[in-house]
Amino acid sequence: MNHHNDQIFKSVCRICHGGCGAILHVRNGRLIKVKGDPESPLNKGWMCIKGMATPEITYHPSRLTEPLRRKGSKDNFEWESVSWNEVLDEIANKLDFIRKESGPETIAIGQGTGRHHYLHVVRFANALGTPNWYEPGLAQCFIPRITACHLTYGDFVVGDYYSQVPPKCIVFWGHNPLVTGPDGELSIAVRKALKQGAHGIAIDPRCSETGKKCALWLPIRPGTDAALALAMIHVLIKEEIFDKEFVRRWTIGFEKLKEHVAPLTPEWAEEITWIPAEDIVKATRIYATHKPAIIDWGVAIEQNTNSLQTVRAIALLRALTGNIDIPGGDILGMNVLRTYPTLKEKFPREMLKKRLGAEIYKLLGGWRAWMPSAHIPTLFKAMRTGEPYQIRALLIFGSNPLMTVANAKEVYHSLKKIDLLVVSELFMTPTAALADYILPAAFWPEVEQVVAYPLMAGNVVMAQQKVIQIGQCRQDEWMMDELSKRLNLTGSEEGLTDIMNYQLRPLGITFQDLKREGFVYPPHQYKKYEKDGFHTPSKKVELYCKTLERMGYDPLPTYKEPSESPLGSPELAEKFPYVLTTGSRRLEFFHSEHR
Repeated sequence: MNHHNDQIFKSVCRICHGGCGAILHVRNGRLIKVKGDPESPLNKGWMCIKGMATPEITYHPSRLTEPLRRKGSKDNFEWESVSWNEVLDEIANKLDFIRKESGPETIAIGQGTGRHHYLHVVRFANALGTPNWYEPGLAQCFIPRITACHLTYGDFVVGDYYSQVPPKCIVFWGHNPLVTGPDGELSIAVRKALKQGAHGIAIDPRCSETGKKCALWLPIRPGTDAALALAMIHVLIKEEIFDKEFVRRWTIGFEKLKEHVAPLTPEWAEEITWIPAEDIVKATRIYATHKPAIIDWGVAIEQNTNSLQTVRAIALLRALTGNIDIPGGDILGMNVLRTYPTLKEKFPREMLKKRLGAEIYKLLGGWRAWMPSAHIPTLFKAMRTGEPYQIRALLIFGSNPLMTVANAKEVYHSLKKIDLLVVSELFMTPTAALADYILPAAFWPEVEQVVAYPLMAGNVVMAQQKVIQIGQCRQDEWMMDELSKRLNLTGSEEGLTDIMNYQLRPLGITFQDLKREGFVYPPHQYKKYEKDGFHTPSKKVELYCKTLERMGYDPLPTYKEPSESPLGSPELAEKFPYVLTTGSRRLEFFHSEHR
C-alpha cells in the first residue's frame, strides 16, 4: 500500500542493458520501492529480482559516498576524504601536466559495458585528444555483432517481439533470455511468443531453461557456431528453401556464397559441432519455413576464436530467408534520436596512428571500426613496458579490470606502474583499491539519461531520471564535464542536459518533457530498405563483403577451429578432456558494475 507522502516517479531500470520501465517510490527523500511500470511497452509491469533489489544496492553500507584520495605512497591503503573541487582540481592538474609533457595519447580511459556514460567517455577522450579509450565489449561482447551487422546490412537488427505479428520461429543462439541476459525485458516477450506457438530452437552446449521450452535443442560443441551456420546456409541453398525474391533484389554475392558453402555439408558440420546432421537439416527447415522468424543471439558466439566471421555467418541466415525488417522478424531500428555528439570531428587526425593495437586489430581500432578504440592487452602491455610508448594515466568509469581483464597478475603490475589511476565506482573494488583517487559514482536511481531501446535500434525512447541523492555521489558524465572545464576542452561549455535536448530535437521535445511523459514510442516502419536501400556501399545486403576483402579479411564467412579444443589440440585433450564454457548466468547478477 502506498503511503500518502510517497512521491512516484517513472524511470528506466538499467542494472542490465535492458530498458524495463520502472516505478520508483520515494518517501521523505528515500527510495523505498521499485516495481515494473505496467504502461511500459517493453516489460509491461514485469521486473526481475535485480531491479526489485535496487533499494538494497542503493543503501548498501559499503557504497562509496565521498571522494577519496590515497594517503602517502601507492603501497599505502589508507584514504582521506576530500571535497569535489579539491579532487577535480588535483586530477585536472595532473592530467594537464602529463598531456603537455608526454602527449594526450599517454592518458587512457576505460569503462565497462554499455552504461549511461558510454558515449560520454568517447566524447571526453576525443576532446582530450587521446585515441586510447577502451571497453571490454568492443572485442568480445556485443560489438562484434554490431560490426558484422553494419558490414552486412549497414545497420543493426533486433528481434521484433512487439508487433501485432508474432514470430513463428525463434532461434536462441547462445542465449538464455528466460533466466537472464543483457536485455532483461526480453524474458516476458519470449515467454509470450513461445506460448503463442513460436517454434523454439535452442543452440547451446547445455539444455538451458530456455532450451527446455523449445521444440528442438542443438547441443553444440563450444566454439563451433560458424560451422553450424555455414552448414545451415548450405541446406538453405541446396534445398532451395531460401527467399529467392529477396535474395535476387536485395543481396550481392549469392553465387560466390553458393560456391563457397557447397562442400560445407551437414555431415561436415556434424564432425565439427557434434550435432547430428539430420538435426542440422531439421533446424534449417524449421527456420526457413516458419516465417517470420527471429534469431535471438547472445554473447556466447562472440567469446570465441574467429567471432566476427561466426557472427557474419549467422547474419547471412536472416538475409537468405528474407527475415529482415518484416513484422515478427529481425528488424532494422528506427533510431529516432540524433546521434550522440561524441566530438569525433574534433579528434586530431594525426592521433589515429597512435591508437594502441589498431594496426593489427583493424575492425577494433581502425578506420572501419564501428566505435574505434584501443586493444586492451596492447594498452596494458604499454603500461608495463613502455612499448610502443608509456601510458602514464588511466581513468576508469564503471569497470574493474583487475577482476575482468585476462591475466590479472599482468593487469596488477600494469596498474602499479602508471603515474595516475582514477576510478569512479559504487563500491571499493580490487581495482579501486589501487587507485590514487576514488570518485563516488551514482547508481541508476541517481542518474539522468535518455534511453533509446533496444540498444542500437532506438525504437522506444525513455527517460531515466534522478530521484534521490546519496551522499556526495555524482553521475560519471558530470565528473568528465567538470574535468573538461578545468582542462578547457572542446565541448566543455555543453552540459548533459544540453546534449539530451539535442538528441531529442527530432521528436520536438525536451528532456523535461520526456520525464513527464515517461516514454515515446513512434509507430514502427518496416522494409525501410525499399525506400533508400540498405546502408552499405552497394545499398544491398552484402553476402560477399568487399569492405572486408579490402582490409585483408575473408569476404565470405569461414570456420576456424579454436586453438585449444578436442580437434585443434588433440594431444592436449587427452590430458584435459573437459571443455570449459562460460555464459551460464545467474538471475541475480549482471556483471558487477550495477550501472
